[in-house]
Amino acid sequence: MAELIDNEPGRYGDRRPTRDQVIGRIADHIADRRPGHPLRVAVDGITAAGKTTLARALAAAVGERGRAAIHLSMDGFHHPRAHRHRQGRDSAIGYYQDAYDFPAFARSVLVPLGPGGDHRYRSRIIDLASDQAIDEPPVTAPADAVLVVDGSFLQRHELAGLWDEVVFADTSFPVARRRGTRRDTQLFGSTAAAEHAFDHRYHAACRHYLAEVDPAAWATIVVGNDDLDHPVLRRIDGEHTGTGHPHTFRT
Repeated sequence: MAELIDNEPGRYGDRRPTRDQVIGRIADHIADRRPGHPLRVAVDGITAAGKTTLARALAAAVGERGRAAIHLSMDGFHHPRAHRHRQGRDSAIGYYQDAYDFPAFARSVLVPLGPGGDHRYRSRIIDLASDQAIDEPPVTAPADAVLVVDGSFLQRHELAGLWDEVVFADTSFPVARRRGTRRDTQLFGSTAAAEHAFDHRYHAACRHYLAEVDPAAWATIVVGNDDLDHPVLRRIDGEHTGTGHPHTFRT
């Protein structure tokens, strides 16, 4: 059954667990898993949930535990800009459907690192800033490597059955909106423009994702990430007994 960490009295005494303690607990769990191929870990969540920061810290912590750790971002697997914006620059459903090239990511990364794969993966297929395609030679991952990938919509059907663990960074929309608009104000030219993008495109798409997939329910690990200094480890090693869900996280 799922392990509900924040309900365990005495684990950290009377103190709230620190970020390092929570990340260390997850890293211990991940570093112990050896499925016979590189372990494929998703760090999922809404836009500006803190996924990239969490993924970097988790990969570093796994490396400190003696496992080769690879951190990738879905930024390197976007569709070209013309494809991303083909339904309109402000389209939420366009962002949800057209932002990422999930089939290419599966072919280039998750399948070769999975059971029976040759361990040869590509770290990116596009430079997001220049919108230029990249054709770099594949890299060979060690057989016991841990791949940590941060991105949005990582439990979409295109990636079903291709993750060994899924960490969901559970951040509320108001907190993520404040983080994201502060981060992207310069990119959009003003705070108002960044807020408009989050309200009408990014977070509108994320609400569609939450309604369609219910990603927190199906993640194996859930981290309450509103407070970056004191995240809450809500579930780890989740095992779901319900039937009919298309996602499989165990190999």
